[in-house]
Amino acid sequence: MKSWSCGLEHGVYETDRDLVIAEGLGAVAETAKGFHVNLVTPHTFGNPDHYLTPILKEKFGDRINVKFIDQCGCGGFVLRVWIIAP
Repeated sequence: MKSWSCGLEHGVYETDRDLVIAEGLGAVAETAKGFHVNLVTPHTFGNPDHYLTPILKEKFGDRINVKFIDQCGCGGFVLRVWIIAP
């Protein structure tokens, strides 16, 4: 396993926030301890720290660390999630 990026910024994701959340939760669940996943979210929903981080923390609690990175060149936003416990 390794750190990776999950692109959720184009196509149907741009208009379906529930899908972005569901796929983001799935990506975090697939990431192994000691690694991170960059969740690249659409610009249409704004900063994912406001709508995605609370849901991630509710689901995974102390098993993850989350940090908003920045807006990327594609226009989307990057939220990095480290897995610190299985």
